[in-house]
Amino acid sequence: MTTDALPAPRLSARELSVWRTFLRAYAIINARLEHDLFDAHELPLPWYEVLVHLAEAPAQRMRMTDLADRVLLSRSGLTRLVDRLESEGLVKRAACPSDARGTFTVLTAAGQHRLRQAAPTYLHGVGEYVATPLSGAELGVLHELLVRLLDAAGGDPRPAVAP
Repeated sequence: MTTDALPAPRLSARELSVWRTFLRAYAIINARLEHDLFDAHELPLPWYEVLVHLAEAPAQRMRMTDLADRVLLSRSGLTRLVDRLESEGLVKRAACPSDARGTFTVLTAAGQHRLRQAAPTYLHGVGEYVATPLSGAELGVLHELLVRLLDAAGGDPRPAVAP
């Protein structure tokens, strides 16, 4: 179906305002987390995300395709990011024994160390920008609403880490 065949959208000013506020909140919080991590640890936020997903994975390794899905990057984007992480010694690649074409990304000891150093900064930022401004009840409602939006969009509503 082409966009020419779609009916003209009818969104209220309130609906558009909610959407734009959601995008702005995400962008600003993400930028602040990025700044905090880079300022304190010279660690870009996407690097942190890869390291934390690897740390939480069994044997601290993930197939590249699964990792790309987790960190919301294209496979080529993840390949470039892993190249940089590997050049810093934070991850290494390993062959997948069950699939000759598959590759694992594995967290190294240096990656674990860098993640342990950066985690308090990241968690402080999430607390300051997300958890502290909201009550426990509000966080629960926000979580339920976001899961509903993910489900409506066909995304996986399961969190990477339990809420």
